[in-house]
This record gives sequence, structure tokens and C-alpha cells, in this order.
Amino acid sequence: MPASSEVAVALPAGVALHARPAGAFVKTAIGFKSSLTVASNGKVANAKSILAVLALGAVGGTILRLSADGDDAAAALDALATCVSNLSE
Repeated sequence: MPASSEVAVALPAGVALHARPAGAFVKTAIGFKSSLTVASNGKVANAKSILAVLALGAVGGTILRLSADGDDAAAALDALATCVSNLSE
């Protein structure tokens, strides 16, 4: 049975989820089979879609809620949370 889980991680201060950081995030997400979403400020986006992630308009300090549903959900959330924590301008 596929696992489903969620984790919250804050964008580092001074880092907005614009083209380059969003690209790194999406590139990480695409490496997993699980269905992945990222939510911020009431909006939810497919974590594997650069346009959807950019549309969140998340800025530094924003809490992102990462959700994963699938066989590699735990590993995916781990990798995405680490990716977000390490983002820089």
C-alpha cells in the first residue's frame, strides 16, 4: 500500500521561489515516482511543474507544505525538504 505523508519546511530568508530555486526544486521532485504537491498561502501546486511552483509566488520565510503520495513518498519528502533548506539566491 503506497504511503502518504506531509512535511512543512520554511524557505530560507531572502530566497524567493523564482526561476532558479524553483527549477532546482522541480528537478528534485521529478526524480521520484510519487505524486508530489507543494502548498503555500492557500495555493497548492504540482511539485513537478515549474509553472505551478512559480505561480505559488513563495518568498523567503514562507512555510511550504510538501505532500507525497506513493511508494517513495518518504524519500521524496526527505529530498525535497533538504532541497528547500539548501536553496540560495
